[in-house]
Amino acid sequence: MSKLRIFASTAIAALVAGTAGLSSAKAENIVTMNTVQIFGTIDPAKISDYTDYMAAVNLYDALISVDSKGNLIPELAESWTVSDDAREVTFKLRADAKFSDGTPVTAADVVYSVDRLLRINQGPATMFIGILAPDSVTAVDDKTVKFTLSKTFSPFLTTVPAIFIVNSKVAEANKGTDDGQSYFATNVAGAGAYTLKEWDRGAKMTIVRNKDYYKGWGEGPIDEVRWIITNDEATVRSLAASGELSMTSQFQSPETYKALEAMGKYTVVTQPTATAFYLKLNSKVAPTDDVHIRRAIALATDYKTIKEVIFPGGDMNGPLPAAFAEFYDTSIPAPVYDLEAAKAEVAKSKYAGQPIDITLGWVAGTKFEEEISLLMQANLEQIGFKVTQQSDPWNRVTEIAGKPETTPAVNQIFFGPTYPSPDSMFYSQYHSKSAGTWMSMEWVNDPAIDKLIDDARSTGDTAKQAEYYKELQKKLVDMQSDVFLLTQNVQHAMDKCLTGFNAVPMQSFDYDFTRYSWTCK
Repeated sequence: MSKLRIFASTAIAALVAGTAGLSSAKAENIVTMNTVQIFGTIDPAKISDYTDYMAAVNLYDALISVDSKGNLIPELAESWTVSDDAREVTFKLRADAKFSDGTPVTAADVVYSVDRLLRINQGPATMFIGILAPDSVTAVDDKTVKFTLSKTFSPFLTTVPAIFIVNSKVAEANKGTDDGQSYFATNVAGAGAYTLKEWDRGAKMTIVRNKDYYKGWGEGPIDEVRWIITNDEATVRSLAASGELSMTSQFQSPETYKALEAMGKYTVVTQPTATAFYLKLNSKVAPTDDVHIRRAIALATDYKTIKEVIFPGGDMNGPLPAAFAEFYDTSIPAPVYDLEAAKAEVAKSKYAGQPIDITLGWVAGTKFEEEISLLMQANLEQIGFKVTQQSDPWNRVTEIAGKPETTPAVNQIFFGPTYPSPDSMFYSQYHSKSAGTWMSMEWVNDPAIDKLIDDARSTGDTAKQAEYYKELQKKLVDMQSDVFLLTQNVQHAMDKCLTGFNAVPMQSFDYDFTRYSWTCK
């Protein structure tokens, strides 16, 4: 998560003018939400970050989903069974499950969706490397589908909500020469509760309610969701003052939340999450290739000011948020801010006694990230660093993360569980097979770390998993893979008529708008 794009103020002005008064002129319940980054893709085989998933959970359905407590709940599948050896999982589809065009969802659609995901080998496919093969999923009958795992993978069920099911007939008819990637880049063929109405990639996306959604609707359903891309706090306040904004993104400054709450129209909803905020330290470029420099940066971080003033959040002592209580190592001490100790670490490094050039990367347009980076600059310059600030739009951040030499030494990155398991936090960020993504800008590439992650994945013994995960935490803290800043307390300023937000420990599933209601008549 934690990414954004540039959006011209003239475009916002035009949008505001074009939408003014619609909520009062129609009986429909229209929700307008700002987000600080563009939607990179709506192809369910390629989604990777929080806006991608935010669109996907509304446009597509999976076999199962996740609630706010991390429980797996039925969606297209009404039930599932797991074999004794945990190598086979069989799902029974709902008899009434159908795509938005009215076509019934069958086991063949599930098989096609998984096979396409594995062929394209992007986005969610990284979760299933070595776990699912092209022939791993079979249709037992029209409404029964079986997954046969190549090896034991303890978190498997928790990853299934990320497999969104496409209409195989539509996909095959539009397969072209790229397995439908051109088609699914701008079109939707899913069973989700909403359909795509409009998408201006750099500015906005609008989805509308499918009134024939197979799961039905409750009271006060949200008929239309409009996401507006913003890149400054002033625009968010302007949208709120005009009455157009129903819900802010979770990445606004404390001042903006206070300003909106003072308007009287909005309530600020705050909930703890399992999302972590890191300074990712590139271990393959100077000067962060030296562990003493990495430790010096951690010691030069003013955690209290960041957590209490710039971007309020919870404590974080290592790579795993405390929300994963069963696997969390409570023996790891809290990080400290100590410039004298930081100087001592610099003196131990191979860069001691010389000017130390360092680049601090952050996401352009995020005011709080700019403030954190400037605070880091002030502290680092006191202990001998020469700092270069590098702000990039999110699409550029994802590009430069592809190679160690283009990845800045220090990067501000939010990352939350893509599925509700510690494996999501470790595999995506620290396993060598995940290298080259924005999630893994540390470039750890350590065989010992890989083995611990693989060992945890391959056992169904929860106690053994906890041992592996606690050892992982100790090793990553010892090598100072990151500066562990905080856990996010997600905040949204929400119109008092809008209810339903509950943080979910799976990326952007809390923005499934079937879970929201408009309570005002």
